[in-house]
Amino acid sequence: MRVPSFSRLLHKGPARWRAALLAGAAALALAGCTGDDGPSPMSAKGTKSLSPQTVALIGEKGMSRTSPIVVRIFKEESELEVWKQTTSGDYALLKTYPICRWSGELGPKVKEGDRQAPEGFYTVTPGQMNPNSQYYLSFDLGYPNAFDRSLGRTGANLMVHGDCTSRGCYAMTDEQVQEVFALGRESFMGGQRSFQVQAYPFRMTADNMVRHRNNPNLAFWKMIKEGSDTFEVTKAPPKVDFCAKRYVFNATPVDPSARFDASAPCPQYTQPEGLQQALAARQQAVNSRIASAGTLQPTAPVKTGKDGGMHKVFLAKLENPELNAPGSLPAIVKPPGSEWGVETNAPAPAESIALAKADMVEQAANVPLPAPRPTDAPGGLRTQVAAAPQAPSLFGAFAPAPAPSVQSTPAGTQVAALDAGGGFFAGLKSWFGGGSPPPNVPAATASTGTPSDVPLPPERPTARPQTTSTRPATPAKPAPQGQSSAAPRPAAATSASAPQVVPRPTHPGYGATTSTVAAPQATPAAASAADSGEAPVLRPSVASSQQPLFGTPGALPGASILAPGGFSSSVQ
Repeated sequence: MRVPSFSRLLHKGPARWRAALLAGAAALALAGCTGDDGPSPMSAKGTKSLSPQTVALIGEKGMSRTSPIVVRIFKEESELEVWKQTTSGDYALLKTYPICRWSGELGPKVKEGDRQAPEGFYTVTPGQMNPNSQYYLSFDLGYPNAFDRSLGRTGANLMVHGDCTSRGCYAMTDEQVQEVFALGRESFMGGQRSFQVQAYPFRMTADNMVRHRNNPNLAFWKMIKEGSDTFEVTKAPPKVDFCAKRYVFNATPVDPSARFDASAPCPQYTQPEGLQQALAARQQAVNSRIASAGTLQPTAPVKTGKDGGMHKVFLAKLENPELNAPGSLPAIVKPPGSEWGVETNAPAPAESIALAKADMVEQAANVPLPAPRPTDAPGGLRTQVAAAPQAPSLFGAFAPAPAPSVQSTPAGTQVAALDAGGGFFAGLKSWFGGGSPPPNVPAATASTGTPSDVPLPPERPTARPQTTSTRPATPAKPAPQGQSSAAPRPAAATSASAPQVVPRPTHPGYGATTSTVAAPQATPAAASAADSGEAPVLRPSVASSQQPLFGTPGALPGASILAPGGFSSSVQ
């Protein structure tokens, strides 16, 4: 939805003026996972340079600072990878970042308010980068894509951002998202027009597919696994298209005039021959193992009650605040499975850690949403909001700006949120600021306007109410230099000739039962190699050089990811 410019509205009369105001109000109400101060020049934190250690690592891996990137996300492992193009043209793993918090269950996002972090293939353009996010920095994943829309799925403003709190987003620490944001920014400066984000429920290995074979999302996961396999075989991001309500990868229509349409039948298409054989071998190997293991027919999604996950390096940090972690944490963090947040300057209750590590827990109750945290530099003074800002209102834009409330503490001054002000121009700047247009929303969502249809910002955890405890009191520790001992936040809310084309079956539950791709048979040697584990596999999870997560020690305070799920835990 594109809002008309301010000067043009002045010439179109009162009716157009009122319509634009209403459109702007609707766009403001739909602000979800991240908040911002409206379109404006890139903030200082959005222009910070990559650290010398990261720049050196880029050179060591045969990459350039401005070469294109690909982002891969794995929910179950709570890891985010940044891959970068090398001078050879292939992509290689640059770094693996532990995810501080994601919400929902394994599986795709279906509707607004389900708390699901999305799964699938998404595209991030410069206009989706938000340097003014109230969760430090963020970029919009672009959900829903054409596939999601063809299935009637709803939702908006699904982000990767900082602050370690999530309501359908992938949340990092501020220091982590600052580096990922800078890598994306540098790739745009180098000429990359958009970068791909691949979001998966877990690493798409045969073992994991077998382990989750009884999940009702298995057909969807087989479909996006083809994209993961394409990336690993070709060592380049796949070309993604949609037809018959499903994904197709590296496909070229036989008829040059044909086009892919997510809601229409697939045109006849081909894929590179070598790629088809490799993908067929991998698919055959997985199907054979699933058949051998035995399958059931589940009728409902798997619900663990944990509401997402958190990488074990952060759980270890909550257990022992003295351990290293890749970045600073907010004063209060809500571990998976817990109804209440825990303070991060003292050891978390053992029951909270146990719930976070459990396979399933009872469904946690909803927790009130604390007020947004104002923007601050990573590792610097941690400030908190003194009072929750007023809810957005159409006529509130014309009210005078209230004076921000300020509280003083021995450790420093806590200030009100930057977006707590008002005034006419403050109310209009996010509507007529000339930034990228907000994502399209379904007409039903815009028309009903019920509270359940309006996305809420991520939950800001509240601390557990004070109760009598038998655990010995932990002596208060002095705050590190440059930081405040902040109290918990208050509550709030292609092909030159046409080859022979034959039908092939598609995944159950996704569009037509057959597609018209030229499907070669896997050679016996390829299938045998796949079954024996010798199929061509580019293992994306571990850097061959086993570089620390943030380069050399001292680049940023944090643990180094040495292998999937591993971390160092030296005392700082």
